[in-house]
Amino acid sequence: MAGRDFTVSFTVDQPPEVVFAAINDVRGWWSGNIEGTTDQLGSTFTYRYEDVHFSKQTIVNYEPGRRVTWHVDDATLSFTSRPDEWVGTEVTFEVLPAGAATEVRFTHHGLIPDLECHERCSGAWTHFVCDSLKGLITTGAGMSLPGPGGGTGHAS
Repeated sequence: MAGRDFTVSFTVDQPPEVVFAAINDVRGWWSGNIEGTTDQLGSTFTYRYEDVHFSKQTIVNYEPGRRVTWHVDDATLSFTSRPDEWVGTEVTFEVLPAGAATEVRFTHHGLIPDLECHERCSGAWTHFVCDSLKGLITTGAGMSLPGPGGGTGHAS
């Protein structure tokens, strides 16, 4: 499975502490209903977008200024024949020095091309990480998914 996990990255002219704080301000960049604590090791939070996506994540790695990993404990993706495709996968954000800038590397471990949700989920993650999270870091404001009601095609 190595090398097949979904990964995207971007670089910003912000210090690692600012970048890390934005990553963990999940409500600021991932549109939907989020309940629970998103910035402490061992805490669990849920994400829900209408009847399209529900997931429950536990923060299993939290290294301030460097890395955070969520383990997906439960998930229901209504647009797939196997709605639990995300269960057991992990989402990692790495904060890396890039000269005077900071790189954010996002990997959804287990989101591989063989999964039915891969195309929709990878497209949504690209939007939320490379557009919305990057916007939160650089301008102070994230963004919802384009489309009527901010949710057309939403599948992350």
